[in-house]
Amino acid sequence: MTVETFFGCAFLAYGLPLALFALTIAKDPVRIIVLILSSFFWLLSLLCSAILWNVVVPLKEEIAFGLCFSVFFQELFRLFIYLLLKKADLYLRRLTESEPTQIFLNPHLLAYTVGLGFGLMSGAFSLMNVLADALGPGTVGLAGQPQDFFLVSSCMTLCMILLHTCWGVIFFSSMDNGQYYLSLYVFISHMLVSCLTLLNKRYLYVASVLPAYIVLALTGVLAARQAGVTIASIKKAIKGGSDVLAVPVQDPVQ
Repeated sequence: MTVETFFGCAFLAYGLPLALFALTIAKDPVRIIVLILSSFFWLLSLLCSAILWNVVVPLKEEIAFGLCFSVFFQELFRLFIYLLLKKADLYLRRLTESEPTQIFLNPHLLAYTVGLGFGLMSGAFSLMNVLADALGPGTVGLAGQPQDFFLVSSCMTLCMILLHTCWGVIFFSSMDNGQYYLSLYVFISHMLVSCLTLLNKRYLYVASVLPAYIVLALTGVLAARQAGVTIASIKKAIKGGSDVLAVPVQDPVQ
């Protein structure tokens, strides 16, 4: 069952995110560049977390300490990439004038791409080692523990990837519109969902997965509202008419 477990968990965790990448990102080389850039920024946040974890020797054994500062650095680098892209916005639009692309005309699409980049890199690091162990040797639950560890890990990975995507849209929109309480919501909800994973150490899987997906549902609705998504735009996107994210009217580049 080890091979079946490996592929089942891998498709559960990465199937939907990779489908989002194939349908919305892969067709545009500029979007791919932005996604890779955002993934690199997430790696930088991981590097900063690792440096701090090694420096603060007395707390190295406390998982909660490393987790909290990891969330802090991820949100800090989300802010950094927002400021970087805003600073480079005018030059990037001029760069793509010869080959028109919507990503720099639509801030919601840009935020979605950055969020998905954060999520894909986060998901890759959170589940790869688990999937490697799923191939064996050994069987989960021999000592009386629950046998749902791989399934729960995959569900939480999928949840975090989608949450990062939604958080990206909410955070960028909140910074653009001066709604800083939404930026605070992103940080608090990120910290909450991350801390819920600490319950898995005690095998309280329902207590971690169920609240995390409730947060995902609320965050998804909030992200859709911030992006101006409507039922009409969803129907049009399904029919292949356009992107589901609303494109605001902007002044042409001078």
